[in-house]
Amino acid sequence: MNFTDLKQKTEDELKAELVKLKKEQFNLRFQKSSGQLENSSKILQVRRDIARIHTALSEQKRRLASA
Repeated sequence: MNFTDLKQKTEDELKAELVKLKKEQFNLRFQKSSGQLENSSKILQVRRDIARIHTALSEQKRRLASA
């Protein structure tokens, strides 16, 4: 997921994507604890995507506040 793609999405789309990624993160943590996770780098990738969405949301809020 690129940050440039996230900047073009609306706030509602970003929040929906955030919910989806949080559920995926929960499932990955559950798989890791039960020993079923094969690709452990997926956890890091999801964490970074969540951080990108938080950054995009805060940037949008700053932009609206200054306008």
